[in-house]
Amino acid sequence: MSRRHRAEKRDVIPDAKFGDLVLAKFMNSLMYHGKKSAAESIIYGAFDQMEKKANVDPLRTFHDALENVMPAIEVRSRRVGGATYQVPVEVRPDRRKALAIRWIIAAARSRNETTMIGRLSGELLDAANNRGSAVKKREDTHRMADANRAFSHYRW
Repeated sequence: MSRRHRAEKRDVIPDAKFGDLVLAKFMNSLMYHGKKSAAESIIYGAFDQMEKKANVDPLRTFHDALENVMPAIEVRSRRVGGATYQVPVEVRPDRRKALAIRWIIAAARSRNETTMIGRLSGELLDAANNRGSAVKKREDTHRMADANRAFSHYRW
């Protein structure tokens, strides 16, 4: 890893249908082997299915789901005098978004529906209603940080 300077942030091109940057980031995270058209069809199919199933605005539901999954605090390992402590720290805004995207995709992939479109639409609807695996992951992260509050003075 180079120590010369921080890596520059790349600009993300907004998605074609909604012109949303966060949705484009989500699409890039969902993509396997550079197959953007496949990821695009999965996301837009999931949005159509959400609209039919729950009769809601899919983009609004997507942003609500992301907001409900974003962690406010997490634990980082910190070595002090030979012992490793789990120190609770606040999460930077860009990392919050990245974690939420990652957790929603992982939760959708582990669901039991037959197609990825069904899995993703189900997970997004669950996350928007504050339930599902991704929200449980956020709750576990917060609970872990709360349990280790005693070590918060090791924050750097």
